[in-house]
Amino acid sequence: MSAALAIRDLHVELGQSRSRRTEVVKGISLDLVPGRIQGLAGESGSGKSMTAMAVLGLLPAGGTASGSILLGGDTELVGMAGRAYRKVRGKRVGMVFQDPSASLHPQITVGSQLADGMRAHLGLSRAEARTRAAELLALVRVPEPEEALRKYPHQFSGGQRQRIAIAIALACEPEVLLADEPTTALDVTVQAGILHLLRDLATERDLAVLLVTHDLGVMSAIADEVAVMRGGLIVESGTRQQIFQDPQHPYTRELLDAMPDAQDSLVDGPAAGSTTAEPEENR
Repeated sequence: MSAALAIRDLHVELGQSRSRRTEVVKGISLDLVPGRIQGLAGESGSGKSMTAMAVLGLLPAGGTASGSILLGGDTELVGMAGRAYRKVRGKRVGMVFQDPSASLHPQITVGSQLADGMRAHLGLSRAEARTRAAELLALVRVPEPEEALRKYPHQFSGGQRQRIAIAIALACEPEVLLADEPTTALDVTVQAGILHLLRDLATERDLAVLLVTHDLGVMSAIADEVAVMRGGLIVESGTRQQIFQDPQHPYTRELLDAMPDAQDSLVDGPAAGSTTAEPEENR
C-alpha cells in the first residue's frame, strides 16, 4: 500500500542566528500508511515533536526543514508557501496536541470551533456544518453531542476535551492525523479510552496516524509500527512486536528496561484492530 505521507531525508534546524543553529532532526525517513498507526518514540529533545511540526510547517521562528515530505504522493510540503500550507493544515493533515486546554479556545463554543474549519475548507453552510459537528462529537463518543455543541471547553472533563480536539482534527476528513503526546495530560483510565478511540479511527476511517510519545506503554498498546528516535536520528524501527519483543539497539533496550512492570501487559494487549470496549472516562 502506498504511503499517505512519505518523509525522506528530513533535516530540521533551529535557531535565529546562522552561527548558533542546531540540527534537531538529522535526515530521517518514515512512511505513514492508511489504516495504520506509526509510533515515533524517544526521550525529550530527541526530535520527535519537531518532526511532526515540520510536517505541519509550524517550526519555531527561524526553524527550517529540508529533504522531502510528500503528502498523498503528489504534494511536496517542504518549501511550501504559507498560503498554500493553510489549505493543507486541517483539511489534509489534522493535528492533536498534548494539552486540549491549550488547543481549544476558551471563549468560543465547541460547536463554533468545530464548524469554522468545515465552513472554511469544505464550503459548508452554517446548518450543514452544525449537523456535521454533532456527528463528529458522536463519532468520538462525547455524550449528548447536540447539547455539547452549545458548551464551552471548560465545561468538559480533560478526556472529553481531548475527544473534542480529535473531532476538530477529523472535521475535514484529513488523510493524515498527527498526535503529539495526546494522552500525557490525562490519567491512566482516561488514556485508555483515548487510545482505543485513536485505534478505532485509524482502522474504520483508513486514516494514517503518527503517534508521537515518550511513553512506550502507550506505544505498546496501539502502534502498528514503531520508530525509536535519539539525538535527531531514528536508531531502530520495525513492527510493534519486533521492537518490544526483540529490540536490537541498546537505546531501545534501555527504554524498555525503564518501563514499569505494569506496562508489560500492554505489549500483547489491545493493539491493532482491537475493538475492546473502553473504560468509562466521562468524569
